[in-house]
Amino acid sequence: MRSIIWRASCLSTMQLISTPCATKLQTTMTPNPHPNIAFFGTPYAARDTLAFLVAHGITPSVVVTNPDQPKGRGLVQSPSETKAWALAHALPVQTPHTLDDDAIAALRAYRADFAIVVAYGKIFPKTLIDAFPKGVINVHYSLLPSYRGASPVEEALKRGDAMTGVTIQKMAAALDTGDVLAAQSTPIHPEETARELRPRLIALGAALLVESIPAITAGTLTGTPQDARRATYAKKIKKEDGKISLADNATHNWNLYRAYAEWPGTYFFARRDNARVRVKIVRAAYASDAFIIERVIPEGKREQPYAAFLDAGWVAE
Repeated sequence: MRSIIWRASCLSTMQLISTPCATKLQTTMTPNPHPNIAFFGTPYAARDTLAFLVAHGITPSVVVTNPDQPKGRGLVQSPSETKAWALAHALPVQTPHTLDDDAIAALRAYRADFAIVVAYGKIFPKTLIDAFPKGVINVHYSLLPSYRGASPVEEALKRGDAMTGVTIQKMAAALDTGDVLAAQSTPIHPEETARELRPRLIALGAALLVESIPAITAGTLTGTPQDARRATYAKKIKKEDGKISLADNATHNWNLYRAYAEWPGTYFFARRDNARVRVKIVRAAYASDAFIIERVIPEGKREQPYAAFLDAGWVAE
């Protein structure tokens, strides 16, 4: 993928940022200390990006996140990770249930020049996009137009890709179709799961975002349209997507394990006599073209070595 990178002193136009160059850029950042920004985000990807922005002198005028949700065994109403962080740092927070006209009017009152969106969890109506004079900027965890949609990190791992990256795009009405403002690639390590890859991409995206904000604020960052002919998609993940069959190809199962390591996890079913149990894979490895299960949690039981589970007479379906 090709995209415009605004810092010409490091890279030429129409060239992807490389990791060494990005490291250099982080040490020379001179962001506008007073951009008026609205920040939208909900899970830890958004929280960590928000923290990075604030640490670099970019404090949003408002943080918009999803309403509190019931969590835990007691289903206690709990704030999103982004809301909790924002309140702890005395940032204004809005938690609209829907992005209707009233919510948009309330957000207009902050007079933000542009919005930043990181894993917010709601589709922006065009009226909200239009509410920001300089548009809406989104951090997406793939090299667009590859893996548009809800699960780009998982999709790259599931397909066994050797390379991925992050994209800063200017939001358009259709999901993940906006002009590419900047992008950064990174290799996917063979043993890496979503637990390791996602935090790396969050850090890369946050640094690239901070590096781009001065030009966004000045209105000098020109985007590159995506080539829709090259678009691929990453669907929303369901809990049942984590089910595997140990009779399937070992590489396929290993990549599913890597992709779903955070959620929903991978599992299989096993039988013993007339009993059938669901078995969650806690730890696995891949060696000599074999998918090697090391530790499991049978439903209703404690974590145990997979060898001990098999020794107890269980047979995987």
